[in-house]
Amino acid sequence: MQILPLSRVKKLNLWIPAIMIIGALGTITTLVYLKTEDTSSQQDLINQTVLVQTKNWVVQIQANGLVQAVRKINLSPEDSGRIAKLYVIEGDRVTKGQIIARMSNEKVQAQVNQYLASLEKAVADLELKRSGTRLEEIAEAKARVATASATVAAAQARLNRATEELKRNSKPAQEGAISRNAFGEFIAKQREAKANLEAELARLKEQGESLKKAHNGLRPEEIAQAEAEVAQAKAQLAFYQSQFNNTVIRAPFAGIITRRFAQEGDFVTPTTSASSNEGATSTSIAELSSGLEIEAKIPEANISKMNPGQTVNIQADTYSNETFKGQVSLIAPRAVQENNITSFRVKVALSTGQAKLKSGMNVRLMFLGEPIKNALVIPLAAVVSQPNGQTGVYVADEKTKTRFQPIKVSAASGDQVQVLEGLKKSDRVFISPPNNEKIEGVDTVGF
Repeated sequence: MQILPLSRVKKLNLWIPAIMIIGALGTITTLVYLKTEDTSSQQDLINQTVLVQTKNWVVQIQANGLVQAVRKINLSPEDSGRIAKLYVIEGDRVTKGQIIARMSNEKVQAQVNQYLASLEKAVADLELKRSGTRLEEIAEAKARVATASATVAAAQARLNRATEELKRNSKPAQEGAISRNAFGEFIAKQREAKANLEAELARLKEQGESLKKAHNGLRPEEIAQAEAEVAQAKAQLAFYQSQFNNTVIRAPFAGIITRRFAQEGDFVTPTTSASSNEGATSTSIAELSSGLEIEAKIPEANISKMNPGQTVNIQADTYSNETFKGQVSLIAPRAVQENNITSFRVKVALSTGQAKLKSGMNVRLMFLGEPIKNALVIPLAAVVSQPNGQTGVYVADEKTKTRFQPIKVSAASGDQVQVLEGLKKSDRVFISPPNNEKIEGVDTVGF
């Protein structure tokens, strides 16, 4: 064994403490590094994850909508004609029954006047026949009978005289004392007197019938005929009165004149008297609109979350700082398909904003569901789907290890979604998959 020199032993003793100090410093550095690394991992975990929270949850469904009139028609006359007077301009508010325009109606007015006079005459005749015969008329009939009787008596006397003269001159005529011509005159005079008597007797009979009718009144069929004449006159007057009324164009409901298609003096040939078809505007006078509503198209996946009366928040770019209110008024019973997308028409009645919103405006709608108390909520960005279609999130356990947790979610609202199954309060989920996770085919789920 070799013995070191004393001088070298002294030098070695000087290095041992230094080596021990360096070793101690290395141990401390390693411990500090490990502690710092652990703290950094905890901070990264906090930055990459969020806690599952509970909150009062309201399902919100967003959609775009179009402001439109509740009712809209094009006003036109029943018959072709020229506009004599137009009383409205665009933007005017009108009440139900208010006159919008008058068409030229001189010819129809003349026909109305004619048949009004005919009706008045028919009514007067009927009233006269229903009232019966007046006493003056009976007296007049009696006087005519008396006159006819006197005339008959005079005719009878003339016939008697003519007959007597004929008899008195018959024998002289046979004896030749009177010429044939003279005797023929007696015969002619007697025949004339007889014919005159027969005529007067017929006239007396006629006057007697008139007197009898005056006493008995009119027959029922005569009154019925007079009533029929009145009814006919009324029908004719009603027809032309209707024609006249049709020349006055009135508002069928209260609303706003949103468009005017014609001017005074224009000749209008309508296809329909009141149409909602835009194609009818060239044959119409004006467009009348009433009220405002919003129509939206809701995808089939969200229609089950719609209910009549549901509250809706409404925003328009024109009024960016205001939110108007509305309610679901109609959910169409039938779906429509556009570009292979199935949707349902939903109409929203305005509770506020009627004075500001205008027909044709585009708006954004937020349909508000029923509030849910203490709902589990996570960011929508945290939800992923695996290649097998399973929906879930990545969670961190107590040891900061990552694992995939299947979950069941409800409807999303904004950038958050309600969790029905798979998580509990205070679980920590990754907002996006961890950096050290290699996930094949993972996509964020869209709602």
